[in-house]
Amino acid sequence: MKHIQGSSMTGFLTVLVEGRQPELFFQKCSERDIAVWNVEKRSETACTGNIKLGDLSALKQVKRGTNYKLSFINKRGLPFLIKRYARKKELVLGLLLSILLIFFLSNIIWEVKITGVPKEIEEKISDQLEEYGIHQGTWAFTLDPPSEIQQQLINDIPELLWVGIHQNGTSFRLEGVEKTIVEEEEVEGPRNLVASKKGVIEDMYVAKGQPKVQVNDFVEPGDVLVSGKIQFESDESDEEKDESQDLVAAEGEVIAKTWYETEVTVPLKASHERLTGNTETKYHLKVGGVEFPVWGFGDPEYQDIHRDRSENELYLFKWKLPVSLMETTISEKKYHETTRNKAEAVDIGIKQAKNELQLRLGPEAEIVSENILQETTENGKVKLILYMAVKEDIVKQEPIDQGD
Repeated sequence: MKHIQGSSMTGFLTVLVEGRQPELFFQKCSERDIAVWNVEKRSETACTGNIKLGDLSALKQVKRGTNYKLSFINKRGLPFLIKRYARKKELVLGLLLSILLIFFLSNIIWEVKITGVPKEIEEKISDQLEEYGIHQGTWAFTLDPPSEIQQQLINDIPELLWVGIHQNGTSFRLEGVEKTIVEEEEVEGPRNLVASKKGVIEDMYVAKGQPKVQVNDFVEPGDVLVSGKIQFESDESDEEKDESQDLVAAEGEVIAKTWYETEVTVPLKASHERLTGNTETKYHLKVGGVEFPVWGFGDPEYQDIHRDRSENELYLFKWKLPVSLMETTISEKKYHETTRNKAEAVDIGIKQAKNELQLRLGPEAEIVSENILQETTENGKVKLILYMAVKEDIVKQEPIDQGD
């Protein structure tokens, strides 16, 4: 029955043939390669059968040389269905608009919910989301991928340790974890301030306690800088002089010059890629593992390209459809090669070493000088060993053993 497969899509007719021996008419149709099926004799002079809509003109040619009377008692298939509904344009248009409206409303963010963080951070996150264009009424297709939004939030809000984003239908849910800032535990009770590293004292400010060092003194790790033991002397004679002491929690800052030895390597040749700003965007509908192009056909004539792909899931109310919209951004990129001389490589190496040391010590430390201890060039690279002087607070709290 291969000849009648797909007839529901192309359309078919039920023909009533009236006349003497009507079944012979269908025999002539078969001889003309007209597909006929479901032939049924209704009476001695009437017979019905189905033919394809595309064979209608050939059927009329067969009828011209005969005395049979033909009438069409049934019309079925997609063409007749479309024609039937085409007469009701208002109904079809209203139905299509309703489907489009439901689909549109099902892919709009109606709820943005933030959980897992204190109220202050929640307000910061809400403000940042507003800046990103994420709020009630936003069309889901315009949003960046969740991974990019998460990274933006972590970069813009230092208090966030982790953030997770979940889109469920028309709801945009964000769960965050506050960063726990571990501060140096303050020693309770009487304490000394000792040196955390070796250096030369540059400046001192003592709020409580007895200073044990002076400016320009060299100290080693563990040396007492400010003592929490304050000695008091009585006004009696030398023979009866009695010393007493008071224990306090020493407070203060001791700025010392410290030294660090670092090593850095800088290549004389460096290559990097840079986007030119020329882009094209393509859209595909993804059904299962198959993608169908919707907008943007073919690749642009860029010599080198960079692709960014994002998948936007489609929803009908809260149910995720088995169809998603794939967005591909194709950007033109160019490779650039930079050649440095030895002096430029040395300058870059010094800046790189200072930046790395500054990140390690924190913003309060001040790098005051740097000296090159060793400089070598081999295999197209400049290797530097630097000795850098830094001004920083070297105070470390140490409890006083009151049993002494």
